[in-house]
Amino acid sequence: MEKTMNNNTVILSGTVTSAFEFSHELYGEKFYQVTMAVKRNSGVMDHIPVMVSDRLLDVKQEYCGKRWKVEGQYRSYNKWEGGKSSLLLFVFAREVELLEEPEEDQPVVDENLIVLSGFLCKKPIYRETPLGREISDLLVAVNRPYGKSDYIPCLVWGRNAKYMAEQEIGVRVQLSGRIQSREYVKCYEDRTEEKRAYEVSVTKLEVLKEHEKEESVSIE
Repeated sequence: MEKTMNNNTVILSGTVTSAFEFSHELYGEKFYQVTMAVKRNSGVMDHIPVMVSDRLLDVKQEYCGKRWKVEGQYRSYNKWEGGKSSLLLFVFAREVELLEEPEEDQPVVDENLIVLSGFLCKKPIYRETPLGREISDLLVAVNRPYGKSDYIPCLVWGRNAKYMAEQEIGVRVQLSGRIQSREYVKCYEDRTEEKRAYEVSVTKLEVLKEHEKEESVSIE
């Protein structure tokens, strides 16, 4: 099996919460999407889309409620609908392992780790939450073979948010963190719609500037 590229690695373990939904077929290989619920240390659940090939497991079986460990990449896809483009994000599974159910007295610990290496493709946006916490929004382009790239939204928190806001487009970054989901309400002229957004919450970051040594920044 092809190994996951070093510039884009995801490891998740959690509970499958949806049935397989057919996505697309490529050279006779069929791909299906499911959703995994991955618990944070705080107890909050992140609901993360995962793309799975029918060559990895039997998609006719029922896995809803089962625990998986998935290794793969975080990918993006631009979907055009109604004359507008929306960025879809999902974990592309390279390996899927069915985990044994824990004993009743054993704690369940989920995994959620992502490691990326790419380039800032948009000027970072600095902002503050209503409670005064500093955040910078990053959009990181991660290269794939055959000239393709994935565009991953990332959040940098705390005292280093201003530092990242000063960085320019094209700067190379290496980061690690976790994939998180959040619900929000989209308002239209005649209706409202509940939606779910995804981003990477960064816990460690390295910035590589041209003609300079690598600069390490710890994000708390």
